Order: sequence, then C-alpha cells, then structure tokens
Amino acid sequence: QVQLVESGGGLVQPGGSLRLSCAASGSTSSIASMRWYRQAPGKQREQVAAITDRDSINYEDLVKGRFTISRDNAKNTVYLQMNSLKPEDTAVYYCYVLVVRPALKGYWGQGTQVTVSS
Repeated sequence: QVQLVESGGGLVQPGGSLRLSCAASGSTSSIASMRWYRQAPGKQREQVAAITDRDSINYEDLVKGRFTISRDNAKNTVYLQMNSLKPEDTAVYYCYVLVVRPALKGYWGQGTQVTVSS
C-alpha cells in the first residue's frame, strides 16, 4: 500500500507560479513512476507530467516550458513547479504513483485545487 499526501494548491493570478508537492509513504521502494494529472470542470482527467524511477520525464504539450516535474527520492516526494500559469490551467491536480511489486498497481492522491484568476 502507498499513501499520498498532496499540498501546494491555491489561488494565483495569471502569470504567477505555484509548486505542488506529493509525499508518498508506505511501500515506496517499488514505485516505478510518479505522475501529475489534472481535471478541469466538465473535462476528462489528463496527465500533465510524469517522472520514472530512472528520471525519464515527459510533459503534456500544453505545459511544456512552463511546468517542471522533479522528485526527491530521499523524501519520497514528487513536485510540480508551475510557472507562467494561465486561467486554462485551473483544475484539480492529482498525484499518481505506479508500483510494480508485488503487483502492478496505481495509487491516487486526494487532489489539490489550483485556480488561476485575476
């Protein structure tokens, strides 16, 4: 089992920045991938960024150059630094981890609201 606790959401003006954090606990040694998703009202949940245990990273096209995903293995924490925020970035952001032992399984965080508005 893996437990995830997210923090860092809030209200920010367009052009501003926020940093989201997601701390994992429990069976963290088998985490293969840590990801951020978001879901805006009336839209499907979409992957924003992902980082693997080998530090392979990918981003959704709309956030490339503005968002940066990183992880601190010692703290079992993944971060999402969000710069140059736009109103269309407004959504609930979810952390997700994929573990590979004893079986392939995914875990979700509780979500944190990010609102970009003047």
